[in-house]
Amino acid sequence: MASTSDLLADAKTAYHSLLTGKQAVEFRDSNGETVRYNVANISKLAAYIADLERQLSTTSCTSGPMRVWF
Repeated sequence: MASTSDLLADAKTAYHSLLTGKQAVEFRDSNGETVRYNVANISKLAAYIADLERQLSTTSCTSGPMRVWF
């Protein structure tokens, strides 16, 4: 299974292809399913990219040690 950052890179490449005139793009999503995007559903691809970015930002956050006050 591809990492979230790999999926994000693929999705951004697909988005770029759509914006620059390629009719349709296809790649595998996080479930391993092949997804085909075209200009008609470019907003779904943008939402997918935003979701992957959100997932990366929440998994890459590191916090300091937890403190307990009594």
